[in-house]
Amino acid sequence: MRIRIVDAFSDRPFGGNPAGVLLLDGFPEDSWLQNVAMEVNHAETAFAHPLEEGGEADWALRWFTPVAEVAMCGHATLATAHVLHGTGAHEGPVRFATRSGVLVATPREDGSITLDFPTAPLTAVDVPDGVAQALGTEPLVALDTGPNVGDLLLEVADEKTVHSLRPGLKALGAYSERGIIATARAEDPARGYDYVSRCFFPNVGIDEDPVTGSAHTALAPFWSERLGRTDLTGLQASRRSGRVRTELRGDRTLLSGHAVTVIEGELIA
Repeated sequence: MRIRIVDAFSDRPFGGNPAGVLLLDGFPEDSWLQNVAMEVNHAETAFAHPLEEGGEADWALRWFTPVAEVAMCGHATLATAHVLHGTGAHEGPVRFATRSGVLVATPREDGSITLDFPTAPLTAVDVPDGVAQALGTEPLVALDTGPNVGDLLLEVADEKTVHSLRPGLKALGAYSERGIIATARAEDPARGYDYVSRCFFPNVGIDEDPVTGSAHTALAPFWSERLGRTDLTGLQASRRSGRVRTELRGDRTLLSGHAVTVIEGELIA
């Protein structure tokens, strides 16, 4: 079968977040899916197979990190839609049946793809004892992001603080199901983004995720409330870096970006 590595939320190779993508006839045993994801060794590997016509979704979709299956993943969904459209396996909007409900990916005229995801329900919580030491800075506020995302969202002082974080990853794992989203307002919006973030997910085997679509379903409502706008652009300031355009629509969040296929090969295992 064909296996592809796609850089998502990037319009150039070697940027954004890489994901493995495999189009299957059906889902094999979970142990095989997990072993393939471990072999690919990117933040997520996506597995999809077509569904019968006439249902609420067109393709079934699952995502695995090198160590676990996850409930929701934006960049690997974008990568899968990119492969479906690029290979002619699907035309137009594609509806994915996932653990987070039906997610829709729509191709745009500019070559980008827009994902329709559930908005994360944000709940303010006290900043946990010890998290400042683990993160390396004192958070201003903390919010729980709900079951689909499973992160602790922390606002920090400024953009420079986000860029300079060198957290204790093992210690961070104690504070949420998946990990930590650290964010701050952009220092200069004229640079083309409204806020910055970095994401650390030690509990699912990802020290720092390059660009995280699911995190932006929490970042979008957080920053939309503070900035007074529903259309925003976030910069995820990882080493690879990437930008996610977000549009808040109540209980849904639209995430838009480009994707580039960088590797295509044959899986023989």
